[in-house]
Amino acid sequence: MNRLLQAIFILFLVTVAGVTVFSAERAPWGTAGVADVEYRPQKVLYDLTTGNTAELGNVLDRLGYLYKLYGSDPLESSIVVIIHGNAIPFFALDRLEQYSELMARAQSMTVGSTIEFRMCRAAASMMDYTPADIHGFVTMVPMADAEIIRLQQQEGYAYLR
Repeated sequence: MNRLLQAIFILFLVTVAGVTVFSAERAPWGTAGVADVEYRPQKVLYDLTTGNTAELGNVLDRLGYLYKLYGSDPLESSIVVIIHGNAIPFFALDRLEQYSELMARAQSMTVGSTIEFRMCRAAASMMDYTPADIHGFVTMVPMADAEIIRLQQQEGYAYLR
C-alpha cells in the first residue's frame, strides 16, 4: 500500500511539474493582471474618416461600449462623432441599401442617448452631397477640422480616432 501511495504522489508531482513547465513555455512572463477601474463620464469626440465597413463597425462597437461604460449619464457624458473624408458616403441616402445595417446601428445609438453624429458640410459638398442627401440623424457642421478644434479647445472634449 505504501508503494501505491508513493506512485500516486510521484505521478502527482510529475503532472504538476509538467503543467508548470508547459505554462512557463506558453506564458514565460505569466498572464495579465486585471485592473478594475471605474471611469467617470467624459466628453469625447471620435474623428471618423474610414471608408472601410469593418472599421466603421468597430467604431460603432466602441461607441456603444463607451456609452455603456459611462453609465449612460446624460448630464456628464457626451460622445460626438465627426464624419468626414471617406466615411461620408456611408451616411448618404443613396447608399442606404448598401449600408442599411450599419446605418440602423448608428441611428439607434442617437435615440435617447448623448451620442451625436456631425458631418463636415465642406467635404460632403466636394462629393456633391447636400444636407438633403444625408440621413436625418446626422447634423451638418461647416468644417470637420474647425469642429474638432472647437470641441477640444472650447468645450473640453477628448479626441479619439
